[in-house]
Amino acid sequence: MLLLAKLTALLFTASLFLGAAHADEASLRKTIETTYPKVSIDSIKKTTYGGLYEVFLNGQIVYTDEKFSFMIAEGRLIDPKSKRDVTSERMEELTRVDFSSLPLEQAIKVVKGNGSRKVVVFSDPDCPFCKRLEQNELSAINDVTIYTFLYPLEQLHPDASNKSKAIWCAPDRARAWNDWIFNNQLPKTSASCDTPIAKVADLARKLNVSSTPTLVFANGKRMLGAYPAKDIEQAMNEAQNSKK
Repeated sequence: MLLLAKLTALLFTASLFLGAAHADEASLRKTIETTYPKVSIDSIKKTTYGGLYEVFLNGQIVYTDEKFSFMIAEGRLIDPKSKRDVTSERMEELTRVDFSSLPLEQAIKVVKGNGSRKVVVFSDPDCPFCKRLEQNELSAINDVTIYTFLYPLEQLHPDASNKSKAIWCAPDRARAWNDWIFNNQLPKTSASCDTPIAKVADLARKLNVSSTPTLVFANGKRMLGAYPAKDIEQAMNEAQNSKK
């Protein structure tokens, strides 16, 4: 009976603690939304560091206290004992993509070798870093299926949308994409068709993809920029091994 009473007391105390934690998070959410009504808050989580709360909003992590009396933005939380970049680890976790849900039929498909590994690339035809990624890095990788979502950033490259349409409407999209990337040549015959460019833009906004190139691997991890081939290879292998 005494043991049962102790267990009951412990469970009651734990439930009070969890209830208070959720109440603090709900109160903090309300305070932030009142201060910044246009901000979309995805999650709030109390950290184990000095009473800080991690707030994931608008695709970024900020830190604050329970009263929102300050906000740390664009900073890194580092664990001094392990030297871990806690912010980077959490960002990787919070921004993972459900690869299986991606509408791959709206992407240009290029198969190299046995195509066993998979990667998605959001790419702008007029983005110099996208061309660098294709020419210097992806060209050196074999046994991969690359799905390229054409994502023209018109505010930066006004003609990128027209180029995207021309490439998508070509009889052989994969060849047209490679001709543009490696030879700077667009399809010679004009063609018109329904394109998924607007849908891809909606998808990119939903996933908080705001720059090109952005790579997404089969395990949902994303990579921003024209990373070296060895880093891309490592990420693809990790994604493939995590599925085994």
